[in-house]
Amino acid sequence: MAETKKGTTKAIAKADSEEVKAAPEAEVKELVKKPAVKKDVAAKKPAIKKVAAKKETVAKKETEVKSTPAKRTVKKAQVVENITFQFNDRSYTPADLMKSCKDVWKYDLEGKEEDLKSIELYVKPEENRAYFVINGDITGNFPI
Repeated sequence: MAETKKGTTKAIAKADSEEVKAAPEAEVKELVKKPAVKKDVAAKKPAIKKVAAKKETVAKKETEVKSTPAKRTVKKAQVVENITFQFNDRSYTPADLMKSCKDVWKYDLEGKEEDLKSIELYVKPEENRAYFVINGDITGNFPI
């Protein structure tokens, strides 16, 4: 069979007709089928191009996904809390009451600050006193 360039159907048809004249009838049927096979191969080539095109679009999508900006987290502003107890023309904050309790522990009960594990304070304004429980077992009170 004569060699031809891709895409020239006239040369293929001419070569096929020459082989058909020279070949017996049994071989004629096989030779007639050959161009159909070549057309199938040619038909498959665009499918390969489509797959390549799909790969390119997938690659473009991946780069688009990568190029999206990262989500920014917005920190909420912390709420400033301030508690003040006012009674009998006096004003106390929880920090003031805790400092007084620690002073009682340190100076009156002669304890060490390292030994403090927990402090529970109970304020009774009608008695002008604060009651405490230190480390779960030591109790007492002090005037406020």
